Amino acid sequence: MKLITAVIKPFKLHEVREALDRIGVHGMTATEVKGYGRQKGHTEIYRGAEYVVTFMPKIRIEVAVPDARAEDAMQVIELAARTGQIGDGKIFVAPIERAMRIRTAETDDDAL
Repeated sequence: MKLITAVIKPFKLHEVREALDRIGVHGMTATEVKGYGRQKGHTEIYRGAEYVVTFMPKIRIEVAVPDARAEDAMQVIELAARTGQIGDGKIFVAPIERAMRIRTAETDDDAL
């Protein structure tokens, strides 16, 4: 099993969710986060005063998938989240050693 973590632009969450649903990935955790990468934030003007926004609003999604579905899930997230602009985000993949569905005690792939 793999844990896919993606940090994406907030307005892309709905598209990513729908795209994952279409390939049979039905569970997801989404968290509002702030961060920066190479873009290092930007400056804005508010009521005539200029200030620096160093942490950009992002959405962090986490999806657990069987090993065989990991590559498909990554590609779907990439295509759905891409705008072609700086700050589109990142995708990380990590192994999951064990998983359990609390309600039924199913484990590993059955728990997904």
